[in-house]
Amino acid sequence: MILSLVVIAAVTGVWALVAGRLRRWHVQLPLVMVLAGIVVGLHPGNTVVETLNSEVAQHAAEVILAVLLFVDATKIGGGRLLGDEPGLAVRMLVLALPLSIAVAFLLGAVLLPATFGWPALLLIACMLVPIDLNPAESLLAGGFVPARVRGVLSVESGYNDGFVSPVFAFALILAGTSSQADTPMEALGTAVPSAVTAIVSGLLFGAAIASLMNVTQRAGWMTGQSRRIAVVVAPLLSYTATVAVGGNGFVASFVCGITFRYLREVVPRRRIKEVHTTDDLQLLEDVTALLTIGMWLYLGNATVLAVRDGVSWRIVLFCVAVLTVVRFVPVQLAAIGSALSRRERLALAAIGPRGTSSVVFGLLAFNDLPAGELADTALTAMTITVVGGVLLFGGLPVGLVDRAVSRVRKQPC
Repeated sequence: MILSLVVIAAVTGVWALVAGRLRRWHVQLPLVMVLAGIVVGLHPGNTVVETLNSEVAQHAAEVILAVLLFVDATKIGGGRLLGDEPGLAVRMLVLALPLSIAVAFLLGAVLLPATFGWPALLLIACMLVPIDLNPAESLLAGGFVPARVRGVLSVESGYNDGFVSPVFAFALILAGTSSQADTPMEALGTAVPSAVTAIVSGLLFGAAIASLMNVTQRAGWMTGQSRRIAVVVAPLLSYTATVAVGGNGFVASFVCGITFRYLREVVPRRRIKEVHTTDDLQLLEDVTALLTIGMWLYLGNATVLAVRDGVSWRIVLFCVAVLTVVRFVPVQLAAIGSALSRRERLALAAIGPRGTSSVVFGLLAFNDLPAGELADTALTAMTITVVGGVLLFGGLPVGLVDRAVSRVRKQPC
């Protein structure tokens, strides 16, 4: 654990010094931290399994996921809850997302060990389907992706893990070891009241925090620093308070983020002279970036564990399918009849990196699933899928494409 903390601090410090230069080379922080995690995992004195399968790691993952869900819900661009293309966003979340989970579930039933029950297959599908745009920042900023597609991807990336988390929790209740539920009805008896409590709690906390900030800001009682601190407190308060009363803290944090953003950004605030909502979120976004650094390091650790124990070709094939057809086909079907051009449909369906949410889901599953083949397979599938997404949609491919385009442009006509 000490070695991991030292590496996180050292690598983060070095990255901070050369971040601008690395960005010009299309090298993103997730890739750097994964490589650092691999180095740590290869150290003879490092115990990878103990590091990943620990109570500290699990609690850290839970808090990080709660903060991520809140941040994702508040980062949607445009003046609406669903961005500038609400119709397309609904198609992705209501049609493409469930279809993708269903396709991943069916492929898992064919390719993963036959001993896995349907709760475990659903758990793995929920873990691997949500996309995360952070590993693909270079791709989105490079001008290769149409603006409308970037907007829809931003909304989908912000909301999909929040939509999936209740289903993930339901599957984990049945497949994991921390619950006594043996049947789907018993699991629903636990998951549904927990989700309802979470929704109510998230609405109340989001509305209360946003409304109080609006009132005190109009009265001139807040400072720039106090607003930023209040935003950081919001997901932590909604998560911990909801868990304390038996609710799903992840859902509560997600709903709190949606409600907070709606009351602070979407609803007109004519009596507030200075809003500064972008500045208010900056501290939370920086804190989230620091928190997720550790998750990428753990992903590097998990990569060492997966390679060391050997990877079945069936798992590799399943992960490749998750990064390709599992998303591509449902998105294409969901886009039928939309105003998207053919190029936009292809871009929307093809771009699907997995990121921190999948890492956190995978770590939670690894800690709660029965030790052995099931837990190891879930961790390995998460590792291959996320690392594959980083390599496929990260800096190296973008850099090669960017250089090729630059050379073509420099050639005389």
